Amino acid sequence: MTALAFPEAPAPEPLARESGRKLLTGQVEFLKGVVAMDGLPPADRLEVCFAGRSNVGKSSLINALTGRKALARTSNTPGRTQEINFFTAGDSHYLVDLPGYGFAKEPLPVVAKWQALLKSYLAGRATLRRAFVLVDMRHGIKDVDREILKLLDQSAVTFQLVLTKADKPKAADAARVLDQVRAALAKHPAAYPEIVVTSSETGQGIESLRAIIAGLS
Repeated sequence: MTALAFPEAPAPEPLARESGRKLLTGQVEFLKGVVAMDGLPPADRLEVCFAGRSNVGKSSLINALTGRKALARTSNTPGRTQEINFFTAGDSHYLVDLPGYGFAKEPLPVVAKWQALLKSYLAGRATLRRAFVLVDMRHGIKDVDREILKLLDQSAVTFQLVLTKADKPKAADAARVLDQVRAALAKHPAAYPEIVVTSSETGQGIESLRAIIAGLS
């Protein structure tokens, strides 16, 4: 039997689970919001970033990963996060919340500015170990997601797809989206060959994602 391409990430082993818990629910603090490349903090530690189209649930996922209710701001208004927001996890990691891409209720020049900032960051941050690209499990990969995946390929940034809101769709719809996502990822050389299926509401996949982050080097 041929192994399934882009399988779901398994539940972590106990040591990996504990390592992830300690890192992500320990001393995690907001550091700064950045609106230009010259405002980035020193590249002195490993960092991971979270990217996704507007209102995909990035802030909710970061809050779930860190066990906080309001570490990252959440909003029902797409496009609220217009800065690159850096969080420190202990003295070893940065967690980076990127501006939501795609639809935003903001003037076009504002949108263009922060989309350019996002692209500059992805292309030029040497300490970035992995980008986690969030996709709503109700909708699958859209054209605006494909643009970011292509940019990550071009920038040689390894990315891992994280499906959010897994508690929302019916089983048949979720299976269809997984098939669509796997077919899309097969076209991207920078794609890490595992998908993380998550729900910030139920906690599904949170321990797996914590362990993945803690295991990077």
